[in-house]
Amino acid sequence: TDYGSSLTVSLPAALQPHQPFQIIVRYTTADGPAIWWLDPELTYGNAKPFVFTQGHSVCNRSFFPCFDTPAVKCTYSATVKAPAGIQVLMSATQSTYLEEEGVYQFYMEYPVPAYLVALVAGDLTHADIGPRSRVWAEPCLLPTAISKLSGMVERWLTAAESLYGPYIWGRYDIVFLPPSFPIVAMENPCLTFIISSILESDEFLIIDVIHEVAHSWFGNAVTNATWEEMWLSEGLATYAQRRITTETYGAAFTCLETAFRLDALHRQMKLLGEDNPVSKLQVKLEPGVNPSNLMNLFTYEKGYCFVYYLSQLCGDPRHFDSFLRAYIEKYKFTSVVAQDLLDSFLNYFPELKEQCVESKAGLEFERWLNATGPPLAEPDLSQGSSLTKPVETLFKLWTTEPLDSVAAASSVDLTKWRTFQTVLFLDRLLDGSPLPHEVIKKLSECYSSQLDSMNAEIRIRWLQIVVRNDYYPDLYKVRRFLENQMSRMYTIPLYEDLCTGTLKSFALEIFYQTQNQLHPNLRKTIQQILSQGLNPLPAIDTTAVTTDTPAMVLEDKVSEATNGAISLRDVNVSA
Repeated sequence: TDYGSSLTVSLPAALQPHQPFQIIVRYTTADGPAIWWLDPELTYGNAKPFVFTQGHSVCNRSFFPCFDTPAVKCTYSATVKAPAGIQVLMSATQSTYLEEEGVYQFYMEYPVPAYLVALVAGDLTHADIGPRSRVWAEPCLLPTAISKLSGMVERWLTAAESLYGPYIWGRYDIVFLPPSFPIVAMENPCLTFIISSILESDEFLIIDVIHEVAHSWFGNAVTNATWEEMWLSEGLATYAQRRITTETYGAAFTCLETAFRLDALHRQMKLLGEDNPVSKLQVKLEPGVNPSNLMNLFTYEKGYCFVYYLSQLCGDPRHFDSFLRAYIEKYKFTSVVAQDLLDSFLNYFPELKEQCVESKAGLEFERWLNATGPPLAEPDLSQGSSLTKPVETLFKLWTTEPLDSVAAASSVDLTKWRTFQTVLFLDRLLDGSPLPHEVIKKLSECYSSQLDSMNAEIRIRWLQIVVRNDYYPDLYKVRRFLENQMSRMYTIPLYEDLCTGTLKSFALEIFYQTQNQLHPNLRKTIQQILSQGLNPLPAIDTTAVTTDTPAMVLEDKVSEATNGAISLRDVNVSA
């Protein structure tokens, strides 16, 4: 199974307490949930094979024998032999390369949980983008990566250090992975993994990298001891991410991004229902359940709202920043539970402890942790009104009957909007779909050509609107988009929408034409979507499809659990 089996080692009876000992395990790793092998045609350069690992949450037990729990941390070293011309990288603080032997040696000097051990190998080249940062990518992608990130990472690291203390991992490098990478980004220490597909969406790239930067403090240095409390990493990292963006891009931009995410949270709440246990911050992990299946927007956004609420109790966010610095210093390189955070908070602010803020009616800490449903309190986003008000105004113009405001609506130039404004507008139109035919027709006339030139995060939302409204004049754009996409994030949502409506045969046709450019795991997932409600699909050549689907495919599980096509736009923000 994805979970493997335990290895029990009997220690010698004569071993004294605290006496050091060594265990050597000789093993061979076959295909497993953590290890993704790519043929050259699944890379951008189409020149060399590629491999990467993805350990979160419990996949790395298929990579190497380990205590696969975030409660256990250790240092590690690794020796990796690779063919000439293949660059190997790992999430380590030190590395050397013996060229004549083709051997790489890595060492992580700080204790990390097993899920943060990561490896990538392929046709990768690099460029320095700051005094302690380097970007790695396939040669054809490197110029774009440099242009997007040069000088930026150091700016974000410096802002984070001013808030939460020194960056303890030495280097902060980034490697861009082929579109088969199953999530958006992963905070592997010293070497953040990011899907290359996000490079064209500047604002999403900024947020994703800053979120992973924040994990250097919250998640990597101090880790949730149990997967039942993932919010301790994700909620705190999301809070820190927004403090960093406020310092570097201003409060209005941060409020806009927060409004976009909270909109998605409420959308997911409607799908799941307010009594769904996965909406708790302290989720009960039943035996045999993959922890990644419980990862959703509540982990991020409800967790963020609780952390934001704690910061508001302090009166000044800078006081809360000081507490978080002390919290990191106290617990770095260890794993904690929620009570550790909350006890530290109350001890740091004794005046709040005297006021019994943990028991305030309706906002009890215990209720925050264990109540289902939406956050008990949400942040004041009024500082973002200059960016969110135009979105609300335009949405009302298009959804208020009778539709006599088309002239005013069509005068809005979306090319001058920020990406998060546009996706917020399109998400709200998605929520209201299907729309009256006259509305979708006028929307297409006004915006379709503008949207064609925008990034994939925007285009996929417009194409979902096209599909959900059966707007045939723009269907050719759906085909064109899917013919050029190989990532989960830009294929699964459209296939789900196509298969919940009247366009399943159209989806089948596109899939048969494009399946060979998809990773076997993604191909298998799309086949499952296409098979729902149909007789078994005609035989497809699946000789390359592995029988082991990755354990961390949270999109599949969430969509199955909610049975809602929109679910995939609401999760998988980043790891």
